[in-house]
Amino acid sequence: MTELASPALILLAAALLVALTRGHWRNAVIFVAPLVTLWAIWQVPDGVAGTVRFLDYMIEPVEGSALRRLFATIFAIMVLTGGLFAFRQARWYELSAAFAYAAGAVGVCFAGDLITLFLFWELMALFSTVIVWCGGTRAARKAGIRYAIMHLLGGVILKVGIEGVVVHTGSVDIRPMLATNFDTWMILIGILINAAAPPLSAWLADAYPESSPTGSVFLSAFTTKTAVIALIMLFPGEPVLIAVGLYMVMYGIIYALLENDARRILAYSIVNQVGFMVCAVGIGTQMALNGAAAHAFAHIIYKALLFMSAGVVVYRTGKNKCTELGGLFRTMPLTTICGIIGALSISSFPLTSGFTTKALISQAAVDQGLAAVYFLLTAASAGVFLHAGIKFPWFVFFQKDSGMRPKDAPWNMAAAMVFFSVLCIVIGVFPEALYRFLPYPVNYHAYTAGKVLFYLQLLLFSGLAFFVMLPWLKRTPTISLDVDWIYRRLFPAITAWICDAVADPLARIGRRIQYMCEATLSRIYRHHGPEGVLARTWPTGSMVMWVAILLACYLVLYYV
Repeated sequence: MTELASPALILLAAALLVALTRGHWRNAVIFVAPLVTLWAIWQVPDGVAGTVRFLDYMIEPVEGSALRRLFATIFAIMVLTGGLFAFRQARWYELSAAFAYAAGAVGVCFAGDLITLFLFWELMALFSTVIVWCGGTRAARKAGIRYAIMHLLGGVILKVGIEGVVVHTGSVDIRPMLATNFDTWMILIGILINAAAPPLSAWLADAYPESSPTGSVFLSAFTTKTAVIALIMLFPGEPVLIAVGLYMVMYGIIYALLENDARRILAYSIVNQVGFMVCAVGIGTQMALNGAAAHAFAHIIYKALLFMSAGVVVYRTGKNKCTELGGLFRTMPLTTICGIIGALSISSFPLTSGFTTKALISQAAVDQGLAAVYFLLTAASAGVFLHAGIKFPWFVFFQKDSGMRPKDAPWNMAAAMVFFSVLCIVIGVFPEALYRFLPYPVNYHAYTAGKVLFYLQLLLFSGLAFFVMLPWLKRTPTISLDVDWIYRRLFPAITAWICDAVADPLARIGRRIQYMCEATLSRIYRHHGPEGVLARTWPTGSMVMWVAILLACYLVLYYV
């Protein structure tokens, strides 16, 4: 039975132990369980490790491959570093939910069939909602409800697609497919909802910033990247994903540039970065899929690093808005440096991880002759540098002094940020250390003079444009309206209008029904009440006469 045990079960057990233990025992679980999970991940061999019969189907709880181990590895590293970042500040139930959430992500990585994938998928949705609620505010509770509704919708759509595939093919195996019928379209849509693909992407920017400073770090890592590995396994080379990915890239840039909330900037940036991966899956070549996997790996690290730096700022100052921050580099130098390293990594600056992974995707577009895709991705790289590479650190750490002098990060938060900062640089300087674990052989050299010069020119001119346009980019205390305005404001307003419109006619109908009921009861009372006709005392002789008349009528009717 051990070969049927997914490494995810270790994290599930750890989630339970985190809830049941206290003090040093809990800390030991937080640090040891991810390491044991990491060891178990690399014990999973290629291929199906074992099967078990469920109804008429063969369930494959564990299936190994280079791709699956790569994603599971970064998820285990993430829960370890996230636990280090959070264990002194987060509540026990938030940590327990985070471990269960990570267990769902690892379980999806090794799921060999659609049923197992769906079960772990819903486990993620359940415990990620709990993490949003752990924000502890009224806004977090409401955002968590909207988050749960959206993921319930995505889960239902995914389940409909899975059931359709099972009914029409008789197989629950995870295998490459294309969106050519209703069943496969439902599966694709269900996955894209988790990937935060517009128009159903507002849940991410709505929920993540409302979580706690530690919770948003965990949320940034698992849901959208699990959707990426699901797309790689199920829909490699699906043409529609190229268009979806490009739309996500541009959408994320525009909204991040408009945003005033520091963590909402990073949330929209997740949509932007996942768009690169979705586009790569749509291209579907080995180079593109390597790029999607490598970029997901690097993205989890630098995005968590950015959320860590933002989380430290929120933890120390209690402020989220760019208009309320500024000048923090004076007393938070370590947080500032780590935030800058994350910003450079997401911007694909040479010698950082983003440069060595995003370049694989661009190269895949070139290899396939997709010139328009290549130029759009290149333009998007400049946009990323504007909103995440410069805007986030500038407005949070360097703009006009806010007057606040908070302390720098606590030691555990600082250690987590430094560790991820080092990983960003190591992957950037030694990309082969990551390339060797990708699902397909890599024949690519990131550091050529032409590529480095091209990206440096692109990023430096983007930086120049930022400071030239700085008067127009200064934030104001406003909010940006997204598609969620439809179900948060428009639908309630329409419902209220309909209720007001029908309230008066319904009231008139109600009054009429009440009048008719009262009149009917009055008539009944007149006949059956104490003074009614049927309640009077009748003489005996009259009764005998009426009995005789009724008997005579009966006899006449009987003989006729």
